[in-house]
Amino acid sequence: MIDALVPRAEDFDEISALLALAFAGDLDPELLEVDRAVFEPERCLLVRDGGTAVAHAGAYTRELTVPGAAVPAAHVTMVGVAPTHRRRGLLTGLMRRQLREVRDAGREPVAVLWASEGRIYPRFGYGLAAQRLTLSCDTTELRLPEPASAEGTLRLDRPAAHQAELARLYDRVRADRPGWSSRDERWWAYVLADIKARRGGATERRVLLHEGPAGLDGYALYRTKEEWGPGGPRGEVRVAEVVAANPDAYLALWRLLLSIDLTRRLSFGRAAVDEPLLWLVNEPRQLGAHLDDALWVRLVDVPAALAARRYATDVDVVVEVTDELLPENTGRWRLVGGPAGAECTATSAPAGLACDVRALGELYLGGAGLGALAAAGRIRELVPGTVAAAGPALGWHRAPAPMEVF
Repeated sequence: MIDALVPRAEDFDEISALLALAFAGDLDPELLEVDRAVFEPERCLLVRDGGTAVAHAGAYTRELTVPGAAVPAAHVTMVGVAPTHRRRGLLTGLMRRQLREVRDAGREPVAVLWASEGRIYPRFGYGLAAQRLTLSCDTTELRLPEPASAEGTLRLDRPAAHQAELARLYDRVRADRPGWSSRDERWWAYVLADIKARRGGATERRVLLHEGPAGLDGYALYRTKEEWGPGGPRGEVRVAEVVAANPDAYLALWRLLLSIDLTRRLSFGRAAVDEPLLWLVNEPRQLGAHLDDALWVRLVDVPAALAARRYATDVDVVVEVTDELLPENTGRWRLVGGPAGAECTATSAPAGLACDVRALGELYLGGAGLGALAAAGRIRELVPGTVAAAGPALGWHRAPAPMEVF
């Protein structure tokens, strides 16, 4: 194990300085206070050299929505090594020790993270479980259908004034959106914190609220950035979140976002791969959608993780798993499950599929297709027909969607 210590709360400023150095960023006092509020020193590992912080890895304690359920998940974060101490095995040591500690604690069957570079974390068993679309469009070229009814009203306000309402709606929608993370009061304060360092020259954040017959059923968080050109206004709408409980609210929110006065462009950095907007606009290619990676998932306890989620159809399959870092996961596991529940137990029966633990992470949120992974050689079919039989069960009716970077 790497020689790392658990930091104290008062080490936060030094850790933040290390991470700013590692990620080529600047320290902002206001941003530091926002980040400090969610810092969990007891979940962190810090390496010092001569008293100076040179490497760090941490985690947040949150739930992750998975197909049909929500599971405790280590939200891995604040991972970095000083430029002077690269290539010494510090990152490897930290990630190995963190996984071992999460496994030994026995509370979180999975870990999840955003990767600064996609090539880093597969070597620790993380698989790309959710992708995202970045939208960047000229709004003058886009049209949406007329609403089916006139029910519902829109209003604008400051987000902080509606934190409790937003939280209730978010939790309601989150139950059916794999990839969304739980938010307690600390995390809502973090998400809604509106510091100038994050504005990028745009306005303060605004919340657009949609009230339906039964009350609040949709909201959008966004900013606008003023810009003028030779032909007049060409401002930009920068969307952060769109949460809607029904199609009417979703359409109403996007109709306004795409038509704000004095703006001609819109950007949205965390759209889902199956974002409904793609099927609403008159010219989808004008959305300028760009596919990128988002959530990387690592199964820490294979049987517990596979039993925790639900499956789209009935499934009964034996999978032979290899895990070099957590050998407890290596072996044959029989997964029996369906929409109502699942169980996963060790077995000596012949396996129908074989893969490493990374491939299970790629499958876990229902975004990656079993057939696609088999075609890529990431999963081996040991019994002909197993991929076709098990594939539909491992998917889900909504693609996993990234909601926030943590």
